[in-house]
Amino acid sequence: MIIVQKLYALIEGSLSHGKTCHNPKTCHNQRSRIVNAIAQPITAALAAPDAEIVRAYLEASMAPDPDRAATYMLPGTKITFTGGREFDHPRGPTGFNAGRYRWVKKRMDRFDVCPGAGETVVYSVGTLYGEWPDGTPFEGNRYVDRFVVRDGKIVAMDVWNDSAERILTRRGIEA
Repeated sequence: MIIVQKLYALIEGSLSHGKTCHNPKTCHNQRSRIVNAIAQPITAALAAPDAEIVRAYLEASMAPDPDRAATYMLPGTKITFTGGREFDHPRGPTGFNAGRYRWVKKRMDRFDVCPGAGETVVYSVGTLYGEWPDGTPFEGNRYVDRFVVRDGKIVAMDVWNDSAERILTRRGIEA
């Protein structure tokens, strides 16, 4: 945010060149376009390492290696898993998944990065694939994981996916 404010002040000075703006709306729109054109790539570049932290966490958790995954998190990070289950270490979701699936992996289709004041929110969006406990394969199970990254560590995580709906459908219940 400080970078954007400094850019705005710099652009304000360069656009006016000592002249008075006669149409404030036009001047504001022009300044906003210039600030966004400059600030967006800078902000994205600053936030890119946070997406890599999330990717590394997810790769470790899929190994599964919850202790390695924990190295990307602040100790005691709250992990809110599907169904509102809360854990404070990656061992929690790994244990839960061991009961729900024979094995499960993620196809990470994209990362949406939202920089903020002092933290970055990173969404991992994709699909799950694997086998149910009875060995039946599945794929295309949508997921969204939301991470908050601060100072190079994950400090919060929320997990959503369609597994519960798929389990209900397998049991003949339309959700």
